[in-house]
Amino acid sequence: MFAILKKEINSFFASPIGYLVIALFLVLNGLFLWLFNGDFNILESGFADLTPFFLLAPWILVFLVPAVTMRSFSDEKKQGTLELLVTKPISQLQIVLGKYFGALVLIIMALLPTLLYILALDNLKMTTDILDYGGVIGSYLGLFFLVAAYAAIGLFASTISDNQIVAFISAVFLCFFFYFGFEGLSGLSALPLEQFGMEAHYNSISRGVLDTRDLLYFVSISVFFIILTQFNIQKK
Repeated sequence: MFAILKKEINSFFASPIGYLVIALFLVLNGLFLWLFNGDFNILESGFADLTPFFLLAPWILVFLVPAVTMRSFSDEKKQGTLELLVTKPISQLQIVLGKYFGALVLIIMALLPTLLYILALDNLKMTTDILDYGGVIGSYLGLFFLVAAYAAIGLFASTISDNQIVAFISAVFLCFFFYFGFEGLSGLSALPLEQFGMEAHYNSISRGVLDTRDLLYFVSISVFFIILTQFNIQKK
């Protein structure tokens, strides 16, 4: 499993695409949070608060995570190496987990530079302002669980087709639906469907409330799509 994880990371950075995806994520966040006028601009808000980042990040990650995972299995299928991979002396679950954790590590690497935002806010805030470090830690934890679920969905989408663009679009749609879709459907129905979506659970964790129901929700989504991924490669 660790050999596959290492292979995924090395192959991602073997081409300019890996650096481009991470750079694009950081540039987009930087522009919206510090330069562009609007609701996400931290400087315009007048508060030492990273809430705009944690509101913006799920939107950008809807595209970033599928860009990282789209080639995981679709590339193997296109090159005809998937059949060779499953004959290796490792289980199919180990193959899936190796690729999953490889993608997860890459996305976390893209998130790590955003920790500098905390340092920037700490230096910019007034002496009377208090930065809510507990809320920041909770929000980053929520972002981690959200990324873990997105990565599992993206990995599953990469097994649908040997075309990376199809895998990317499928993953974007599924991530978007599971995060924003149920909230939209709840507005059209009297049923509390928003509890089935990621947004409600992500917002709950971001408030610093570590409810086991929220954690179990994200773990369940991740496990569910990992199992679906394994089932799909078994059929090949």
